[in-house]
Amino acid sequence: MTSIPGPGRDRLPSLTGLRFWAALLVVLYHLSRQVGTVPFLSEAVWYGRSGVTFFFVLSGVVLAWTYDGARVPAKVFLWRRFARIWPLLAVSVGVSVAVWAVMDHPVSLKAVAATLLAVHAWFPQPVMFTGGNPAAWSLSDEAFFYLLFPALLALLAGRRARVWLWTAVAVTGAALVLWPSLSGLSPATRGWALDYLPLTRALQFVLGVVAGLALKRGWRPPLPLWAAASLVMGWHLALIPWSHAVPDALWYSPYTASQWLSAPIFAALICAAARADLDGRRTGLGGAWMIRLGHWSFAWYLLHEIVIRAAVFTWGRPAPGDATLLFWAGVLAVSLTAAAAAYHGVEHPAERRLRRAGPSVPRPDRPEHPEPRASVGAR
Repeated sequence: MTSIPGPGRDRLPSLTGLRFWAALLVVLYHLSRQVGTVPFLSEAVWYGRSGVTFFFVLSGVVLAWTYDGARVPAKVFLWRRFARIWPLLAVSVGVSVAVWAVMDHPVSLKAVAATLLAVHAWFPQPVMFTGGNPAAWSLSDEAFFYLLFPALLALLAGRRARVWLWTAVAVTGAALVLWPSLSGLSPATRGWALDYLPLTRALQFVLGVVAGLALKRGWRPPLPLWAAASLVMGWHLALIPWSHAVPDALWYSPYTASQWLSAPIFAALICAAARADLDGRRTGLGGAWMIRLGHWSFAWYLLHEIVIRAAVFTWGRPAPGDATLLFWAGVLAVSLTAAAAAYHGVEHPAERRLRRAGPSVPRPDRPEHPEPRASVGAR
């Protein structure tokens, strides 16, 4: 096994750059469905909600890479994750509720409380897991993953490579079995169980954890970055004719498949990008601006739907054609600017203050650098 340098912020810069592209996929998905379509581009991103699956896998990879061998107590790890996601979650919920109020849209106080406690995705009622800030449902899943992670690391770290391989096969196989197994449920319950429920989505996180452990031990993924990227693009393009043939209401439609079956493909992309960084190869994803955009991606993920909602309420849906493109451009510019301000004004400084105020690792064991970012949208 090759020796891997220790972790640090942006130690794997291509993963930070990839975060921006995954967030963009989610943003374009919402623009297509909530504002209006752009020929071909909207078809290609019609199931761009799969970007959340990317972030779930990425979280597992980055956390395993960062904490394997670091001997960080669970309470320190969990405090760091709280400091990482909660301040911006709280701010985004406040902004979202304010926009709902301007729209005279009723807001469930129970849903807002559940969102702030990051437990809302456990409830099957749509008003609960989309209340407050609808985009924040994924943070409920992430919070569950963080609670699982110390036990997962203790169970899997130090194992032989074949244990990681069989774990990856098991969680991928479980996803393939669960998808048709839940077909007898009502569409609403099935959608919640497969798309939102933290327990089922944890399969994607576990896949990321074993991939991260393997990378830390020097594993070389079989696909180069260009091939893995082509596989991801090919998968999303293949969803276009599938969507024309099968309505989304059916269990075997591409709506759930795009999120549920894409985890191994995203894992291949993440591992290929990480391996390229470790080998010192340029990827086009680790430049200064790509890293900056990657840092803003968590805030962008949490804020973009609020901007879309406010814009549609204020101006209505644009006419097809150039008006839709102009509307898209305006939303992209405003939401990304808001994300940059939120990152520099709230997310980053709040995380630093909370980390200093919370429990810490005894000095001899303290990592030299802060951990890389992996939350959804940052996610």
